[in-house]
Amino acid sequence: MTKVDAAGDTAPDRLGPKGLPYRPCAGVVLVNPQGLIFAGRRIDTTAEAWQMPQGGIDPGETPRQAAIRELGEETGLPPDAVRIEAETPDWIYYDLPDELLGKIWQGKFGGQRQKWFLMRLTGRDDQIDIATQHPEFSQWAWMGPDELIASIVPFKRTVYEQVFAALRDRLA
Repeated sequence: MTKVDAAGDTAPDRLGPKGLPYRPCAGVVLVNPQGLIFAGRRIDTTAEAWQMPQGGIDPGETPRQAAIRELGEETGLPPDAVRIEAETPDWIYYDLPDELLGKIWQGKFGGQRQKWFLMRLTGRDDQIDIATQHPEFSQWAWMGPDELIASIVPFKRTVYEQVFAALRDRLA
């Protein structure tokens, strides 16, 4: 059975840990002309935790709209500085580790279901400004896929492996 969620998308009727739903999320694989991927170091942790831009899908928003909005909110890039080239064909799921359940997203979700979009930077590096209204990153860098997978928090590594596998032919 499938249902339509708050983001207007059909999603499998699937629950996460402790019977909690999955938070709908959109992510961005931003690739520069050299084939490297944008990564930001999370501002809310002392750990070396890097990730790609991502965030929740607001009610009434499509995953594509959310990805463009999140990219702007986290990198300062305007929509005309990127070109959307691909998206993951399916939702990619991850469960929160036990130590985070009930502590983030006001305890409403057991993990995330994510739709990822590959965007090509058509603008310039100097357009990237992570000092946004609500900054999420303390620094940023261009990384290769393997380096980024090694730099993400461990419970998201499988997600990044799945994202890169789904978009592999378009990454370079």
